Amino acid sequence: MDEKDLLSRIHALVDEEHQLRESGEHTDDQRARMSEVEAQLDQCWDLLRQRRAKRQYGEDPDEASARPEQQVEGYLQ
Repeated sequence: MDEKDLLSRIHALVDEEHQLRESGEHTDDQRARMSEVEAQLDQCWDLLRQRRAKRQYGEDPDEASARPEQQVEGYLQ
């Protein structure tokens, strides 16, 4: 996935997250989906940062790969 595709995916997930949050009362399915979307967003942002770092240091950005959800979710903010 190149940077353009990755940014498109991020924008689509952000739009979905906003729609879910604006719906007022949330069902269990909606809450579960919000959690999935948040985790996918974290993974996408992490992959984008990896790609940009590789490019900055002269490495091949295509060598970056999505890290497991649990690893990305465990990062300290």
